[in-house]
Amino acid sequence: MSKPLYLGELLLYWCPSCNVPVLGKECSCGESTKHVTITPPGDIRPAFQYEIDLINSVARKQFNSPLINDDRVVVLNKSPYDDRMDEIIVDGEVLGNIRFEIERLRWTLLLRINGARRIFDGNDRNTLKSWVVIDPGAEKFILGGASVLAPGVSDADPDIAEWDEVVVLNDDGEVLAAGRARMDGSRMLERGKGVAVKVRFKEIPADIMVPEGGQTWDMAVEANEKYIRDFVERSHKFINNVSSSIDRPVTVSYSGGKDSLAVLHLVSECLDDYELLFADTGIEFPETVQNALDVAEYYDKPLRSISAGEAFWNSVDNFGPPSVEVRWCCKVCKLGPITQIIDDNYENGCLTFIGQRKYESDTRAKSESVWKNPWVGNQVAAAPIQNWTAMHVWLYIFKHDLPYNPLYEEGFDRIGCWLCPSSSLADLVRLKETHPEMEKRLNDCLLSYAERMGLSEEWVRHGFWRWKKLPPQLREIAKKKGINLVPKSSDSGKLNFSVTSGYRPCKQGGISAEGSFDTAIDLEKLENTGMLKAVGKPAYMEGVISLLQGEENRAQVFASGTVTARSDTDKKARSLMRKVEFSIRRALLCSGCGVCIGKCSDNGIRLKKGVAVIGNKCTHCGRCIEVCPVIKFNS
Repeated sequence: MSKPLYLGELLLYWCPSCNVPVLGKECSCGESTKHVTITPPGDIRPAFQYEIDLINSVARKQFNSPLINDDRVVVLNKSPYDDRMDEIIVDGEVLGNIRFEIERLRWTLLLRINGARRIFDGNDRNTLKSWVVIDPGAEKFILGGASVLAPGVSDADPDIAEWDEVVVLNDDGEVLAAGRARMDGSRMLERGKGVAVKVRFKEIPADIMVPEGGQTWDMAVEANEKYIRDFVERSHKFINNVSSSIDRPVTVSYSGGKDSLAVLHLVSECLDDYELLFADTGIEFPETVQNALDVAEYYDKPLRSISAGEAFWNSVDNFGPPSVEVRWCCKVCKLGPITQIIDDNYENGCLTFIGQRKYESDTRAKSESVWKNPWVGNQVAAAPIQNWTAMHVWLYIFKHDLPYNPLYEEGFDRIGCWLCPSSSLADLVRLKETHPEMEKRLNDCLLSYAERMGLSEEWVRHGFWRWKKLPPQLREIAKKKGINLVPKSSDSGKLNFSVTSGYRPCKQGGISAEGSFDTAIDLEKLENTGMLKAVGKPAYMEGVISLLQGEENRAQVFASGTVTARSDTDKKARSLMRKVEFSIRRALLCSGCGVCIGKCSDNGIRLKKGVAVIGNKCTHCGRCIEVCPVIKFNS
């Protein structure tokens, strides 16, 4: 599980009188609010009805009872996790977390004490599920932090399965703890040896007071009136200052998401003369494309748009599926269209207001509010809502009844390319329900790639395609399930290589080139021959080789055949990429002719078992690359 990251102030408070969330210490009603402790980064947002229904559906499956029984304002807070996980805040209390578990490919509700009490207090446990009753003598040990041991169990739901979420009750039926079962219910009832429940939360039993429901988001808007006004005034000032100081036509980058909608309305409140930019990547949700058209009509402004069409599908066979580390799709599908839109419509460039917020990522938290776009040379970008949380955005949207993308009400918390590797697996699973034809096209593509690479259908189902090098937690899941992560390499003597380059619009960090061979790469052969030493200093790790050339230039070679190179200019990144490509060809196709040995003035190359091997004397000059016949006749 990733660590919490503080990107800004944690701004969730709750008014006990109005029973709604407030973004400061005082409600508009004049009542002092109480601070709600949430997990950083704290990018809080409203729960839509689909999400509330999902929470209740999962609660019924696990405990045979809903968690949220009536109309209430529910806040979600995205928490660090391997996939999607949200804290559930109701009546100013965190009732638990709902998370999508990659290992079991399903949603799971992790109750906190107050959430467990809402389900179990006052109810007959025999009508509920997943409960464990402990002996009175074990209670003090549980409260002291101990796990529930099987000998301390006096009763349990016999249908509990190992790894189920359970609620621990005392002999009076009061909630004492919540955690995860480490054995099934029938074994617990045998009262043998071992841990029955690994306790996550525990608390001395107490009565709970549930406030009366019936609150609405209109009431939350009213309660936050002064905070919304303050943030809006600062954004207005920013927009007016930037637009008056930069003598370029004003545009708003509209993505179909909530943040760009908020920015668009802010700009409309300040300026009369502006246009909308919409880069249709060709892999946008149809609802997003329609929303862009609807929004342009709503504001009665020109929509400058161009579609990448089938660019993604025409390129995926060459590059393989995009990944978190290698998002070649951004360059192919996004960089091209947005550059063309600006070149075709703004001779001297433009000023573009965008919906970037620091709460979204560490990279955006560190970025400037105004900057020259490094991948579209004649565009200046500015971010008026840099310090807003998602809750600020939604309250502003609700206040003005703006035409937001309907996908938010369908369970998607982020709007972008529907097959983005940065999407949660939960969103991709949801895609099968909302857009089955689109999901099938992606799945067929992934299965075809997996078959070509010697990878399994399970590798696809668990979303492992989204990384070239899996995070440690996901590697553990793959190991437990016996899912192979190492692509097979081809015996073919021909290596086709495709490359693209440019700034990474989805993630800042310099200019990158990204390329891919049409087969997996034998990294062990690369390590044994040392060919990459001709380019720079390689470091060998499981599934990836990292390469450092000087102080600024870096490259990575993945077992899947993907290669990335990064530098401070496009020319340098492409040059490094070319040298890495050539070195890989040399390692895999070396005939042992020895031409490179004579070219090396440092005696750093020798023949071993019929192939050239570069040793530790190498100075990374690269002269041996230039004379290699493999390069001349196989590239």
